[in-house]
Amino acid sequence: MSLPRLRPTSHRPQALSDLAERHHWRWHQPDLGVSVTGISLDSHTVQPGDLFVALPGRAQHGARFAPAALDAGARAILTDPDGLQVLGEIDPAVPIAVVDQPREKLGQLAAEIYDPGVSLPPVLAVTGTNGKTSVVFFLDDIARAMGLVSAMSNTHERRIGDERISTPLTTPEAPDLQALLAVAAEAGAQLMALEASAQAIERQRLDGVSVAVAGFTNLSHDHLEDYGDMEHYFSTKAALFDPQVTRSAVVSLETEWGERLARHTSVPVVTVGRPDQSPTWALELTESSLEGTSFVLRGPSGQISSSVRALGEHMVRNAALAIVMLIEAGYGLEHLEAAIGLAAGGIRRVVPGRLERVSGASDLAVFVDAGRSPDAYQHTLSTLRPLCSGRLIVVCGTSGNRDRSKRAEMGRIAAHYGDVVLVSDDDPRREDPAHIRADILAGARGESDTVVEEIPEQERAIRRAIELAAPGDTVVWIGPGSQSYRDVSGQRLPFSARHEAQAALIDAGYLDQASEVAR
Repeated sequence: MSLPRLRPTSHRPQALSDLAERHHWRWHQPDLGVSVTGISLDSHTVQPGDLFVALPGRAQHGARFAPAALDAGARAILTDPDGLQVLGEIDPAVPIAVVDQPREKLGQLAAEIYDPGVSLPPVLAVTGTNGKTSVVFFLDDIARAMGLVSAMSNTHERRIGDERISTPLTTPEAPDLQALLAVAAEAGAQLMALEASAQAIERQRLDGVSVAVAGFTNLSHDHLEDYGDMEHYFSTKAALFDPQVTRSAVVSLETEWGERLARHTSVPVVTVGRPDQSPTWALELTESSLEGTSFVLRGPSGQISSSVRALGEHMVRNAALAIVMLIEAGYGLEHLEAAIGLAAGGIRRVVPGRLERVSGASDLAVFVDAGRSPDAYQHTLSTLRPLCSGRLIVVCGTSGNRDRSKRAEMGRIAAHYGDVVLVSDDDPRREDPAHIRADILAGARGESDTVVEEIPEQERAIRRAIELAAPGDTVVWIGPGSQSYRDVSGQRLPFSARHEAQAALIDAGYLDQASEVAR
């Protein structure tokens, strides 16, 4: 099933001959006066009038899908020499252009095709291992509180104002991103908040985008199956902070990698951190409970007191990063104070699946969280532990076909903080889920004072957790967060941790159907 896709309406058709001349294409089959009105990498999202760009993929070359793209209305094909060999015989009336590295020019090409004829909204892009999605949500919520028309794109959703679209990738491919920016401009958006993954930076999905402010959250052990080591992972993230990409930077000093980035980046930079780190903007927590966290942020232009409906210093750091990114984008502290200061109720956004309480006002606190790295486990569980009046019960698992070396440490951290740890399946992909559980269990069972159980089925694991819990206890389900599916043997099966947890709470008598807080 294809995903809905936004397209601008104000752009003009682009003559292939002009595009070919500007981008130095070689013709395999001439253009014959053809113009295009869109661009797509995916035959499922092709619209009539599109240029279909056939790129090499991990499993097969996109050129294999050219016939389907043409059937859907594509007017021309752009590919590389390998793709040309895959294409085979194509109707000679279809223009086919060849370039050695199509992806290198894809962003600029899409920007030209989708040019709306008006200024694009300034882009505030954030990268890092953890916290990107939350920062984007906070940017969007604060912008709305200030009365701005905001656009956003993160792991959870894409939105322009109140119009939402499904999100298949953390950061859209370059054509989708350029289309999104153009539509945002048409809608009068005053800023775009964008989550920038390492994969997106490496695969040039942000090419053609002028970033006004780039934010950096942190860097921790994750994605080494793609990058091999932390140095390569860091250098990939750091590529966002290049003068040719972004005009200014806001860097959290949460990890040593942030300190390193702040020292060596060649763009103007301000920092956010604890007072003892001598940052540009100093952050202090003032009050914490299971309902939220208050904080004060002090910097060169003054201070702001606010709060978030979220738990933990790491979520407050995300909120502070968003605030300072907006300050660097030109919004004054007084404007921000009026919108999100304590008197205004703080930042109201509940970030889906990020230590999100799904148990309503019941006397059993149940949270779902999106952690799938040792650092994420540490943040979540070290936050909850001191706030628990009773026991802390942890349901956990992780994704398959990813770096195995982090799993035992995740299990160890879960057992270090939890009184009970239930190891379950999560997102096994094409890996045997029993192997994933065994890796986590190896770390969890090293903590001798913790009760550890293996329960493969997620639905049964959360029900077991609630069965074991008593009023005053806290249950946290780390892994799926707000993800709406499970990837099992290459199939995406519908699944909601929030729904399963709330169904278990209803059956156990902690919630009734009328008080359910599901969205």
